[in-house]
Amino acid sequence: DVQLQASGGGLVQPGGSLGLFCVVSGFIFDDYDIGWFRQAPGKEREGVSWLSMRDGSTTYADSVKSRFTVSTDSAGNTVFLQMNSLKPEDTAVYYCAAKYPTYDSRWYLQSLYDYWGQGTQVTVSS
Repeated sequence: DVQLQASGGGLVQPGGSLGLFCVVSGFIFDDYDIGWFRQAPGKEREGVSWLSMRDGSTTYADSVKSRFTVSTDSAGNTVFLQMNSLKPEDTAVYYCAAKYPTYDSRWYLQSLYDYWGQGTQVTVSS
């Protein structure tokens, strides 16, 4: 069975950095996509970033572009989301999710993702 385990959340001051981890298991081949999503209190869950495990390509929501970086380790088992220059509006529960590649380029559509990890809380506050 495919499983995703997200971790690394916590409390950080504005302007600080935090790294999230998503451990992925159960895929036979490294041909899947990982999406990071977040849900702030009172708001809908939104896409944050996307990574293709096939070729390493990435994309980001405009709100986090140039501040967040998604990457994977050499074994392809863990996906990292490095978050820099954090803002209070980045406060949310963060989720990682996985899907098989499709021709639908709308990486931010939650309905495209087959597998979800549990969320991890990120709080940006002084």
